[in-house]
Amino acid sequence: MNKKIFVQDLGEKDYKDTWEYQEQLFQKTLDLKIANRREGTEVETPNHFLFVEHPHVYTLGKSGDFANLLINEKQLEERGATYYKVNRGGDITYHGPGQIVGYPILDLENFFTDIHKYLRLMEETMILVLADYGLNGVRSDGETGVWLDVGTPFARKICAMGVRASRWVTMHGFALNVNANLGYFDNIIPCGIRGKAVTSLHVELNRHIDEREVKEKILQYFSQLFEAEMIIDTATVQAQ
Repeated sequence: MNKKIFVQDLGEKDYKDTWEYQEQLFQKTLDLKIANRREGTEVETPNHFLFVEHPHVYTLGKSGDFANLLINEKQLEERGATYYKVNRGGDITYHGPGQIVGYPILDLENFFTDIHKYLRLMEETMILVLADYGLNGVRSDGETGVWLDVGTPFARKICAMGVRASRWVTMHGFALNVNANLGYFDNIIPCGIRGKAVTSLHVELNRHIDEREVKEKILQYFSQLFEAEMIIDTATVQAQ
């Protein structure tokens, strides 16, 4: 089993371009797995982890409700935002500047074959990161992602998640609000959940947050929980 994960930080990158890049990596791994089974070979399958920051964009999961987008095409244009229907799970969400988006493209057969465990470990990664900043991130029953003050009138989501998997290969991932402009969430019903707010790390701490530091913490805890070795692509890091 290959427990090395190749990490790239793509910086600011268009959502569609990043989605296409994810699909390329995802399909190459699928093709390799199919060839291994067809030919009886045991060529190691790769694992990838992409960091990215998108320009303002709304994405709707395959089972989501378009009615949860509360603005029309003209209003999207006025706000400098785009919209895509995508092939992940979950409903509608927002990505934009000040938000750390992570796309693990893993062959889970290198780790474990359990999608629920995969989601719970991604949540646990974020919970541990938030704890380093003195925040008590928790899960909310039946609602994937990480929240603050669940069970109170002040419940608010700080990290959204949505994934796709085929033959145990994953794509899409998580979006952690770090220095995000929360006004853009007013244009949707986030994750299709009414009556619950969204927050960002900088709002909770009342200060700007070092996003590079947060990324380092994410990789640290992801590595620990998945018992993986993170191989950093220094070329992409130096380009930031």
